[in-house]
Amino acid sequence: MSTHEAAAAASAAGHDEHQTSTGLDNTKMAMWAFLGSECLFFGSLISTYLLYRNRTNGGPIPSEIYDIPFTSVSSFVLLMSSLTMVLALAAAQKGDQRGARTWLLATAFLGMTFIGGQIYEFTTFVEEGLALSRSPFGSSFFVLTGFHGAHVLIGTILLAICLLRLMAGQFTPQKHFGFEAAAWYWHFVDVVWLFLFAFVYVAFG
Repeated sequence: MSTHEAAAAASAAGHDEHQTSTGLDNTKMAMWAFLGSECLFFGSLISTYLLYRNRTNGGPIPSEIYDIPFTSVSSFVLLMSSLTMVLALAAAQKGDQRGARTWLLATAFLGMTFIGGQIYEFTTFVEEGLALSRSPFGSSFFVLTGFHGAHVLIGTILLAICLLRLMAGQFTPQKHFGFEAAAWYWHFVDVVWLFLFAFVYVAFG
């Protein structure tokens, strides 16, 4: 066996170690399983909100405090971050390090803009009499949207890690699963927000 053939065989063996019995990469399977568990988590929070949204204990009701135009702008900002994330991943897959860095920074900026908007919204709601302990409605709302905001913050941290790894040359067109997984997570967070905006603010606001 030639040296090239031996290297190819070793590479193939190392690659097989990451496969499941279905032929799919176990790291990708783990990531999908994690996102599936997150769907269940947010599903339970949304269900709790729908059960308690009318229990205000004399406090403000949803229609009195929700600012749909403002939240619509925040939603658009987060939706655009999915587009910039797609462009960042596409650049990384092509080996365009500069493009990947640029679009990653844009994605992180949009994510932090969304978080800033959420903080402003929470502050306004508290000033209008809605607090975590004010009513079951307040508790379920702040827990649901607060956990989502925390996920956006975690996603932004993942983007920063990807940026550092890009600068260190750890991602190549052939090896970039960490970048891809961060993109999956970011898109998941964005999709969850679309459901929250539709159910919490629009349909049942």
